[in-house]
Amino acid sequence: MDQPEKRTVLVTGGSRGIGAAIARMFGARGWNVVLTYVSNSAAAEAAVRELERASARASAYRCDLRVESDITSLFRALDEAGVRVDALINNAGVTGPKTRLEDLAAETLREIVTVNIVGAILCSREAVRRMSTVRGGRGGSIVNISSTATRLGSPNQWIHYAASKGAIDVMTAGLAREVGAEGIRVNAVAPGLTLNDPALKDELMARFETMRHEIPIGRVASADEIAEAVYWLCSDAASYCSGAVLPVAGGR
Repeated sequence: MDQPEKRTVLVTGGSRGIGAAIARMFGARGWNVVLTYVSNSAAAEAAVRELERASARASAYRCDLRVESDITSLFRALDEAGVRVDALINNAGVTGPKTRLEDLAAETLREIVTVNIVGAILCSREAVRRMSTVRGGRGGSIVNISSTATRLGSPNQWIHYAASKGAIDVMTAGLAREVGAEGIRVNAVAPGLTLNDPALKDELMARFETMRHEIPIGRVASADEIAEAVYWLCSDAASYCSGAVLPVAGGR
């Protein structure tokens, strides 16, 4: 009896933090994993080795989401390698420095818009071109990493980042309607306060103490808890879910 073909997930920014947790979870559950990185090749190589030790097939590609040719080259390289992407996780993103809007530098804003919005949309464009049943694909799933900042606004901190994630929520809704009949489901996960880097645990916990009363569950999330939501949205269990923005924020 022929073995079912493994599905492949592409995780942008998949070498660290939430992206690495997503990559590990998909790999542990039988998916092939492709991840991207920008500059930290050592972290990407370590992530690939960890996946391979867990018997997952994994690879890493350098891809700067600020550069359209990097994105098109990535997908072209996957085509040439015979890799069909069944799920795209638009995880890579930047927050920029904490600042009030009146002190925001235009260069910071351009960086955030280019990476968080333009990069995610262009990756989605390339994925749709290959997944769409109208174009000869066999469907797939796109999950965008949003943020609860879209509802809260992040005043005095990251209004610029919140605004970029608001655009991602709108893209999620529109693209889900645009390609739903072409076999592609599009959703988003909106994490709250999440421990995505052990090196920043003390800083994160100090921030948590100032807002403990805002989080009904009373703790921060682990990166694995965010990954679970992403995995579910890509799984057959979520086959009728599209256009959703799923908060994973402890009730905040």
